[in-house]
Amino acid sequence: MLKTEYVTMNEASPDPEVIRRAGQIIKEGGLVAFPTETVYGLGGDALNPASSRKIYAAKGRPSDNPLIVHVCRLEDIELIVSEIPPEAEKLAEAFWPGPLTMIFKKSDLVPKETTGGLDTVAVRFPSNRIAQALIDASGGFIAAPSANRSGRPSPTVAKYCMEDLDGRVEMIIDGGEVGIGLESTIIDLTEGSPVILRPGFVNRKMLEEVLGNVEVDSTLITPDSGIAPKAPGMKYRHYAPRGELVIIEGERDKVVEEVNKAAARNAELGLKTGVICTDETEELYRADSVKSAGRRSDELSVARSLFRILREFDDEQVDRIYSESFGGGNLGRAIMNRLMKAAGHRLVHLGRGEKLQD
Repeated sequence: MLKTEYVTMNEASPDPEVIRRAGQIIKEGGLVAFPTETVYGLGGDALNPASSRKIYAAKGRPSDNPLIVHVCRLEDIELIVSEIPPEAEKLAEAFWPGPLTMIFKKSDLVPKETTGGLDTVAVRFPSNRIAQALIDASGGFIAAPSANRSGRPSPTVAKYCMEDLDGRVEMIIDGGEVGIGLESTIIDLTEGSPVILRPGFVNRKMLEEVLGNVEVDSTLITPDSGIAPKAPGMKYRHYAPRGELVIIEGERDKVVEEVNKAAARNAELGLKTGVICTDETEELYRADSVKSAGRRSDELSVARSLFRILREFDDEQVDRIYSESFGGGNLGRAIMNRLMKAAGHRLVHLGRGEKLQD
């Protein structure tokens, strides 16, 4: 089995020798997991079809699920896209480097193994200094989905990269906990009107302040549809913990009451219960494992905590998980997007008379 090297470094001062070796691994067709400001990425040479195939194999990822190409210089984009619309220039000026991915029509330089068979390519310029240094050392173009086994919660700390990918990749770079905790916003610029395909830290309001009207794609593509997704996360189940996750929506006291009843029923069945809540309600729940994602007024804390909490429930072998709803605010759509996918779209509206089922 492949031996995975695990190294630690500080983003403020990336180790040049480690970065050089990691870049050489990618140049030679290997894989390196590394931190970005959103989540950890699993990087390979975006221009090498064999590297992209290795990424899909290491993750257990369907090959029609496109990879995002990460760059470290704006001018390099001209090599991998066939045209740069004026909207892209405005967005790059406003949000790059940062947690925004743009979809362009690709150039012939980018193999279809990287784009999931599509004639479009998703491109991002991350702000994390370790990521930028690695991209530069590896030749300028890294294809990098999240550094986890396909379908699992995305890693926001490196130990979960090791848990999922030990023996599957050549190197894992531990750069500490990420800053945002949700994958980048994805916007499609190839179909006329700009369309958000995946919500993230850069929200619709922020995008519309730069571009004017921006549409939001609400399509749910089923795994057996035969339709190729244009962006990661559109088709297949993502972010799922091992335990069954249900989101509970409704008046606060009623949510607490129903979850506590469900936890008591689970205990009688010998099942372990986990709860995702906030600082305001943490003390109200009675379950095996109650975890606050932060204050409701601090959406970034909630975003940063979400995937970590799901991973911790896996570590604790929790059987059933109940989460409060996190709508509204600047990051609410992105947080709920990830939660809904993790829950397989299981949402209970207590205000509509729905009940938690055993």
